[in-house]
Amino acid sequence: MRVRLAIVGESQVRVLGHARLVYDSQVGLVFRAVRVHLRLRQDDISQRAGVPQSVVSRIERGHLATLRLGQVQAVAAVLEIRIDLVPSWRGGDLPRLVNARHSALHECLADRLGRAPGWESAAEVSYSIWGERGVIDRLAFHPGRGMLAVFEIKADLSDPAGLVGQVDRYRRLAPEIARGRWDSATVSCWAVVADTDTNRRRLAAHRELLRGAFPADGRGLGEWLRDP
Repeated sequence: MRVRLAIVGESQVRVLGHARLVYDSQVGLVFRAVRVHLRLRQDDISQRAGVPQSVVSRIERGHLATLRLGQVQAVAAVLEIRIDLVPSWRGGDLPRLVNARHSALHECLADRLGRAPGWESAAEVSYSIWGERGVIDRLAFHPGRGMLAVFEIKADLSDPAGLVGQVDRYRRLAPEIARGRWDSATVSCWAVVADTDTNRRRLAAHRELLRGAFPADGRGLGEWLRDP
């Protein structure tokens, strides 16, 4: 039996006010009902989820505010409860806000490429190759050097490992994606990340992973664009 929960973001919870306690209590009832249906004890769940029994108890009592999200997710996985996080802000303005930041990064990158000599570029380049589909935020080419550059833009660095895997796929497919438009000899990949406190913390927390994938410092991008 699979149960699906949609958990609203913190911003919406604050707007709802006292409704948060009601919602947390309902979530707790769902967890308990599923556990009882599966004929499992709280100790059974805690051992399988790798969390203290008190965590299971607090979830079932609706004390979600005292727990880490990862603990709730671990218990949910044991119970086959799917948790969907659905952030909301000011009644629908969140997508516009996120897209606005992403668009601003696009404009900034386009300006840098436009001021660098010899570069041609295209935005939102879609592809479908060997069953793999996606969109490259910006693809650029320097004819004089035969250099193809892939730029992945992230307003929110929420999944560093996913970013590395995504860009590695682009690196592999880029020559085929560009074929018919540009013929490249070399591919270089860059990640353009919004300069926010949250992203800085994530960059620091995943420094080894990201430095392995992106060894060049972003501060050197301007020099590299002038002499790729």
